[in-house]
This record gives sequence, C-alpha cells and structure tokens, in this order.
Amino acid sequence: MAGRLLLMWRLLIRGLRQHRTENVLLLVAITAATATLTLGLALNELVTRPYERTQAATAGPDLVVESGLTGPRALDALAPLATLPGVTEHSGPFPLAFLTLTARDTTVRVIVEGRDEAPAAVDRPAVTDGTWIRSGGVVVERTFAEALDVHTGDTVAINGHPLQVTGLAVTAARAVYPQVHWHLPGGNLVEKGGLVWVDQRDITTLASDQRLSYTLNLKLVDPQAGAQVVGRPADDPRFRGWIFRSAGDIAASSGRQNRQAETALMVGSWLLTGLAVVGVAGIVAGRVIARRRRVGLLKAVGAGPGVIAAVHLAEYLVLGLVAAGAGLATGWFAAPLLFRPSPGFIGSVDVNPPLRMVVTATTFALAIAVAATLGPVLRAVATSTVHALADAPTPARRRRWLIWLSRRLPTALLIGVRINARRPHRARLVTMNTLITTTAIAAVLSILAQDDDPLNLGYSQLPDPRNERTLQAMLIVAGVACFLAMLNAIVSTWTAVLETRHPLAVARALGATPTQAGMGMAVAQLLPAVPGVVAGIPVGTGLYLFFDGERYPPASWALTAALGVLLAVALITAIPALAAARRPVADTLRAAAT
Repeated sequence: MAGRLLLMWRLLIRGLRQHRTENVLLLVAITAATATLTLGLALNELVTRPYERTQAATAGPDLVVESGLTGPRALDALAPLATLPGVTEHSGPFPLAFLTLTARDTTVRVIVEGRDEAPAAVDRPAVTDGTWIRSGGVVVERTFAEALDVHTGDTVAINGHPLQVTGLAVTAARAVYPQVHWHLPGGNLVEKGGLVWVDQRDITTLASDQRLSYTLNLKLVDPQAGAQVVGRPADDPRFRGWIFRSAGDIAASSGRQNRQAETALMVGSWLLTGLAVVGVAGIVAGRVIARRRRVGLLKAVGAGPGVIAAVHLAEYLVLGLVAAGAGLATGWFAAPLLFRPSPGFIGSVDVNPPLRMVVTATTFALAIAVAATLGPVLRAVATSTVHALADAPTPARRRRWLIWLSRRLPTALLIGVRINARRPHRARLVTMNTLITTTAIAAVLSILAQDDDPLNLGYSQLPDPRNERTLQAMLIVAGVACFLAMLNAIVSTWTAVLETRHPLAVARALGATPTQAGMGMAVAQLLPAVPGVVAGIPVGTGLYLFFDGERYPPASWALTAALGVLLAVALITAIPALAAARRPVADTLRAAAT
C-alpha cells in the first residue's frame, strides 16, 4: 500500500512539473469558472441585500408613520405613538413638504424633509459626499442627485428659493428615487419624485402657504410587527389617510429598482458558468488525449484502473484547490467594482467572503475538475493497452460521396474538416462556446433595441434608473462572456495544435504549405463556430424577450454581431495556428517518433 501511494505521489509531482503550460492553462480556466460563480454570488449579495446593509449603517427605522393630518393636529396625533408598548426608540416627528425642485432647466417633484443638525436616534442618513444640513443648504438623496447630475456645491431651487447643495446622503427610512411616494398633503394619489433634507428652520419658508405634514420613525421590539404595533390601522377610522411603511415595505419598494438587473445577473451567471465549464472540459479532454500513451505505459507495467484514475484525478484536484482560492478572491473583490445596485444604497462586500460562499466555490471548482476529468479518464482507462500505446485518434468515417467531395475542397478547408472529423468532441465544445457567447451579445442588443420609457416627474422627464442598471448588468455578463470565450478559443486552438502536430506535419510532407496548414487549423475552429453563432442570435433575443421587452433588434445589428463573433474566432485562432505551422516538419516527425 505504501509503495502504491509513493508511486502515485511521484507520478503526481512528475505530471505537474512536466506539463507546466497545460497546467497553467487548466489553472486559468478553473480559476475563471470559480471566479465567475463567485462573481454571480457576490453580485446577488449586492443586489438582494443592499437595504439591510443601509438600514444597519443608518440606524434605519422598523416602522415609518406619516400622518394624514397636517400642522399641529398631525403633531398631536403622532405623539402618542412614540410611547406605545413595543416601541423602543423613535425620532421625530419631522416636518414634510411636497414641493418642486429645479436643477438647471429640469423641474421635478421633491419631498422636502426638515431635520436637525444633530444626529437623530433613529434614521441617521449617511452622508456620502459633502456635509450634513445647515441653514441655507440642502442635502440631496444620492440616487436623486445622480439622476439630476447634481453635485456638492451646486445650487438648486426649491419652490423658487435657491439653496446650495451641501452634501449627498442615503437613507433607509424611505424608498430610493423615484419610489419616494410623493403626494399632496392629505392626498392618496402617489407620484414619483425625489427626496432632500433641509434645516427645520428653513422648511416653513420653502413650503410657503402649504401646510406641513409630519413623519415619525420608530424602532420596535419586534421588527416584523410593522403597523400591528398600533393595532389594526386599516380598520381604525382614526388612521384614515395615514401611511404606515415597515422596513420590509421600504425594502420591497426599493428592491423593485434592481429586480430586472437581478434577473439579468441570475440568467447571466448560468450562461457564464456553462461557458467556463466548456473551457475546462476542452482543456481536460485535450490533456487526457495527449496522455493516452502514458495510460498505456502504466497499464503495460501493471498499474490497475484504480491507480491510473487516481493519479489523473489527483492532479486535477490539486489544480482545482489552487484555482478555487484564486477564483474566490477574484470574484469576491471584483463584484463591487463592476456593479453598484443603486446609489441609494450602501453597496459593499465584507473583506472576507461568507463561509457558505467559500464552501460553494471550493466545491464547484473541485466538481468541475472531477466532472470534466472523470469521463475522459474512464474512457482512457477502458481503452486497451495496445490502442492506448498507439495513441490513435477516432478514425474518420469514410463515405464515397465524402471522398468525392473532399477531392474538390481547398487544401485548408480539407485539413479543417479532417481535424474535426477526427476530434468531434472538441468541435462540439467550440459550438457551445460560440453559442453561449452569441446568446449574451444578442441579449444586450435586444435591450438596446427597446424604447427607453422615461420617468414622468410632473414637470420634466428623466431616464429610468432601472433600465440603466439592467443594461449595466447585461454588459457585465456580455463582457465576462466575451473574455471567457476568447480564453476558451485560445486554449482550444493551442490544445488542438498540440494534438494535431503529427497529422499536420504529414500533410505538409505531402505538399501542404505552412500557411495552408495554419489556415486549416483556423478553419477547424471556425466551422463549428458557425452553427453556434446562427443559433445564439435567436436564443439570446428570445431569452431577453421572455423576461422583458417587446421589440426585436434590427436585422443589421444581429448580422453585424454574428459576423463580428466569427471574425473574432478566426483572428484568435489563426494567429497561434499559423505560428505553430512554421515549425519544421522534420522536427515534428522526429519528436512523434520518439
């Protein structure tokens, strides 16, 4: 037993040392796959849990109560709620005015909330730029400020009164722009708008003849109780016209701003994971094929199937563990740099990823290594010793009409067709690679083809931030997909070059030029890419229209994207293929003979 373990250890070390280039390529591929999964999980954390982080950072309320009354009557009605059983802390009541704000030539609805300069016990908006309120100044909610392109130091007008923007802030006491629930005092018609804070001493002047409304922020013993802390307000005539917003209600309203982006990232993570697995499978298949002779030698000296499979699997497991750590770190720290769910939230990730994500990423990396390795290794082990030592590829099926057709094909095309006929598994991987990439690109074209419905904010229209975040999410997916596809194409071409060095050398010995041999390798990658591109355009368009949208992208866009993908595949594969074809024929045949 000890001798067998020592043999396996030596074979493992020897395999890692002798095939450094292949090991690096496989390490990069598994790292990319793990980073893609981690990126998807981290982006999901950013999209689905931004409100919780913002609530914790700003001492957000569990319940916000807005009286249906105005003036002193509203203050008198709200005062008893602060001392109800089940209420632990409160802040306010704070005055509210539902006015208009003008920035440059844009006039929009705005909720103006009067606050003190001192921080409140509940709901302390986090200033992300500039300073907190002061007399004559205004602090703008950050999402609203980005929509208006307003920055610290700018001047805006509220109801005709000019105020200087002293800062930008985020809060958990009200949904982010544009879902702030703007309405006239005592009215039930809710409109879209923005939120700003001013000094309490200034709000009466800004409101002019409008009677002030008031809002009260409450912390509860049971945060899930919500409006039930006051009984049954929906059935109580005393609370007719009042607005009760629990933290869950605010989170749900704010979460609708990211719902489309969340769907795009979820579907995109499936595509990217599939693309990464395709890349790993291509490398592993090439490695196992290249080591078929090694399997034959091990079987010839008496190694059993278990030892052979264990030796190969051990290499991939070692590489998988290293790739898991690298991919986990890459995906975790790249997520907040690539995507911000909303400026109205505090979107960040912790320094250390959660344990469940570490376990998931590590299991995923090892599962990729095992799943991609198991099939080829078992096939190699099941191959007879004679065939393994001969290392013969899958013989091409010969048909009379195929022979007739091959005589009339150009040399480069004939070489490419023969390579794919002998390595059909690699051709299928190329098809999947281009299919997934084209699907992501077609989905981006579909969202660009949709009409951009602007937000009606009463006096002006502004772009809908939901569309911007969805497009940003889809561009991230498409960008990562293109990177993985390029990596897969380079690796696939390189491994194909290593596998076909001897057949290409024979073809050159029979009269093919180095250019024809190199172009044949490029054709071998380009031919299976065509069906993937042809299928990817309708699949990507249909996938996007299934979730959202009505309009198809113009045919010219789809045609340009398809030709662009094919051109990229041709360029990526032609360069290394032509470079490899320059190797002298004698050196290649001599290496194959030994």
